Amino acid sequence: MSAKIIDGNKIAEAIKQWIKAELEKLKENLVLVAVQVGENPASRVYIKNQKSSCEEIGIQYNLVQFDSNISEDNLISEIKKLGQDEKITGIILQMPLPNHINSRKIQMSIPEEKDVEGVTPANLGKLLYADVQPTVAPCTALSVMECIKSTGENIKGKEAVIVGHSEIVGKPVTLMLLSSLLDSATPTVCHIATKDLAIHTKRAEILIVAVGKPGLIKGDMIKKGAIVIDVGINRIQIKDEKGEPVIDDKTGKPKMKTVGDVVFDEAKEIAGYITPVPGGVGAVTTVMLIKNLVNLYKSESAS
Repeated sequence: MSAKIIDGNKIAEAIKQWIKAELEKLKENLVLVAVQVGENPASRVYIKNQKSSCEEIGIQYNLVQFDSNISEDNLISEIKKLGQDEKITGIILQMPLPNHINSRKIQMSIPEEKDVEGVTPANLGKLLYADVQPTVAPCTALSVMECIKSTGENIKGKEAVIVGHSEIVGKPVTLMLLSSLLDSATPTVCHIATKDLAIHTKRAEILIVAVGKPGLIKGDMIKKGAIVIDVGINRIQIKDEKGEPVIDDKTGKPKMKTVGDVVFDEAKEIAGYITPVPGGVGAVTTVMLIKNLVNLYKSESAS
């Protein structure tokens, strides 16, 4: 029997309805400011999606752009100015930044009360406290947890394997899985130095993959009935039966498709639940950003 598909679009829609209800009660104009340094095609896509989602829900989205040659000190100064603006509810820093700028330094300059991505040391640190619900947390990690929760399965004691140990997915997801004093899963974190990855993934009742390497996890690396959460978003060429790139007649360039880190067609025959790519974790991530924004406002209003 094929795995049940975890529908990210359906989860996202339910969260949107919660956000709209909260905004109706708050009756306030929330403002999200995105900071972009230089030009980046991928960034433009994210900005477009964020703006569209905010406008659909009724949140003001402003883009502040800086030249790619801005100095690190000047950028920190500009971020601090934005942080002091009482009209701004939250700030998001678009990645990547130019090579001469240390992204962690810039993230640290965002006030924690306006850190809509949950990436400042203060907000990340709150994830260490069991049974304490943080105001905000990294959006992709929150999306992973929403996808797991949507299955209705109890995670208590379950073997969870996280492949990838980034600050925005692997590490915070691990802490979230340990967030209950009594009902936590049992997480193992794998990374580039892990020996024989399949030994770990084959015993995972919950498998979370966030590496950015298409085809990394094949069907024979998955435990039967597992919950598989594929965070990877990769663009690859479409190949014909001979393994040659399929060329787009209009552009003359190879046709591309979006895939995850898991070989979906193999995995869905083994797993109990699985997120598709696209339409899984990514679909939930943007609305989690807006939910963070609402929670920031509510937290500040209550203080």
